[in-house]
Amino acid sequence: MALSSLLSENGHQVLVWEYNSAYLQLLKETHSNPHLLPGVTIPEQVCFTNDFNEVSVFSPEIIILATPTQFLRSTLHKTPVSLWNGQQLLAVVNVAKGIEEKTFKTLDAVIKDELPFLPESKICALSGPSHAEEVARKIPTTVVIAGSDENLLCQLQTVFSNAYFRVYRNLDLIGVEIGGAVKNIIAISAGIISGLGFGDNTIGALLTRGIVEIQRLGVALNACPETFLGLSGIGDLITTATSLHSRNRFVGWEIGKGRKLSEILSKMEMVAEGVATTRSVYLLAKKLQVEMPIVEKVYQVLYEDKDPRQAIIELMTRDLKAE
Repeated sequence: MALSSLLSENGHQVLVWEYNSAYLQLLKETHSNPHLLPGVTIPEQVCFTNDFNEVSVFSPEIIILATPTQFLRSTLHKTPVSLWNGQQLLAVVNVAKGIEEKTFKTLDAVIKDELPFLPESKICALSGPSHAEEVARKIPTTVVIAGSDENLLCQLQTVFSNAYFRVYRNLDLIGVEIGGAVKNIIAISAGIISGLGFGDNTIGALLTRGIVEIQRLGVALNACPETFLGLSGIGDLITTATSLHSRNRFVGWEIGKGRKLSEILSKMEMVAEGVATTRSVYLLAKKLQVEMPIVEKVYQVLYEDKDPRQAIIELMTRDLKAE
């Protein structure tokens, strides 16, 4: 919704597909959704539908995928081919952040699977430190658009950028996808640390060692190491791990306070992508033989009911090594 407002303000026609019928009715009647973005009104020019055929007739030049990671494949599977094969379609831009369960695939790979006829050069990702709650309120935000076609990325920079939303470009799509996905796991651990009452020293250590783990996995998947020092790496990690807007940090905070994961998730309106991604990344790291001790402990806390304090003790007492 935040991006729909931004793009409308930038002078573009926008049609939003919404799967939730109750939310759709609310959006049509009030141009707002207080469940997800309280206090924010979407411009009157933005239209809404739950009919993919209507989206196809709209003939979009850019399709933005904001579907949560674990529902992306099934959602794409329901779309008509006509939505994707129009000559006017310039780009498909994914803004979700995660790794698919079972396949361990990044979201650009899921898109390629489900839309094999779509030129790979049209698949892009928009990522970086950008909570929708702040973008919708026009708080200065900087992100990165990634893909394989630099000319297209330059066009997309112009489409999205304005006085409060600045877009950089990056040709390392896999690196940007990995940074955006794995930082959510580190954000859960940051929430746990805060919920337990630990301080700045612990958070500083966590973020520093966390970006090392993110980079290790990215390099194992042929990403550029430098990508993880940018907006989709350390930038997104710092924001997600420290912000009160962060759903992933919230999950960790509640666990640190002693609540069970199932209870926390049952009361959340929005999806915390890092929960499912923790299992995917843990298993992917095992498969690739990449050392990710923080991810491993978060997995044990979430899925094996390990005591968070014990997990931290085990991290702190690992064999000593060079940095």
